[in-house]
Order: sequence, then structure tokens, then C-alpha cells
Amino acid sequence: MAVNFQNMNDDLSALVELRTMNYPDLKPVLVIEEKAYPHPWTLGIFRDCLRVGYHAWVMTLDQNVIGYGIVMLSPGEAHVLNICVDPEYQGKGLGRYLLRHLVKKSNLTDVDMILLEVRRSNDNAQQLYLSEGFHELGVRKAYYPAESGREDAIILAKYLAQPEE
Repeated sequence: MAVNFQNMNDDLSALVELRTMNYPDLKPVLVIEEKAYPHPWTLGIFRDCLRVGYHAWVMTLDQNVIGYGIVMLSPGEAHVLNICVDPEYQGKGLGRYLLRHLVKKSNLTDVDMILLEVRRSNDNAQQLYLSEGFHELGVRKAYYPAESGREDAIILAKYLAQPEE
């Protein structure tokens, strides 16, 4: 089924589904990871994330995985470890929709802040995060592997409003 995401007035929740990531999802997740990143995570990393109980979701369209997000919770904070939309579906508002889901789910836990790192060269992702209320905390020098050595990561954070009791 061909879906037209050009009209962003469409309710994305009616087009895509977000659900908990399971082991059978790892193969399509890895395919997307390898398409999206020059230095992708390995199958073992994704498997370990599920094994240790990190919060992980997949975004599906017509039951096909088109994106995913993984969050590690620790006392007081959530840390987005990986968030990705299949390159074929990028630029259509799906990354924003997935990010909002990760923030919403994290806010339902006992955390005050959500953190993430983004490549210094990834202007599109930085603009998305900043437009969603994240702000820069600092820089991790030489954090990411790159074509010619290492690339800095910008550390971004968003303080979460605690749900009313």
C-alpha cells in the first residue's frame, strides 16, 4: 500500500503503529540501521539492548518495520541510545513522531530529563531535537567513528514535566 505522507495534516497514528521491539524485529531493524548509518550498530548490540531490558520500540507501516528507538532508563534520566527512520521514509515527519513517543514514554517513568547525542555534522537531526525543546548541554569529543577518524557528538537534553498525581 502506497502512503502519501506529503500532507502532514494526516494523523500519523492512523498510518503507522508504534509497538515494543521484539527479537524477531532485529533483522529488519538491522537492515534499516545499515542503510542509515556509515558505522551501524551490530546485531549483537541490538540483541543486548533487548536482553538487558532497555525500552525499545519499532515503528511499522503495513506491518513492515520502518523505524525504531531505544531508550535506557537510569535514576533521574532517560537516555536515547538510538533513534532511526528508514532513509526511504525520512523527511516526512516520522522521526518527530517517533521522538515524541520516546519522550512521552520516558515521561511516564520517574525521570526528570531525557538525554541524547547527535553527530555534529547531522544538522537535520539537531534542528529536529531543538525544535522539540532539547537544548545543548555540551560536547563529547571524538565520540562517533567517522570516515577520517572520529567526530564530536553534541549532547542535548530536555527536561520533562512530571505527570500530575
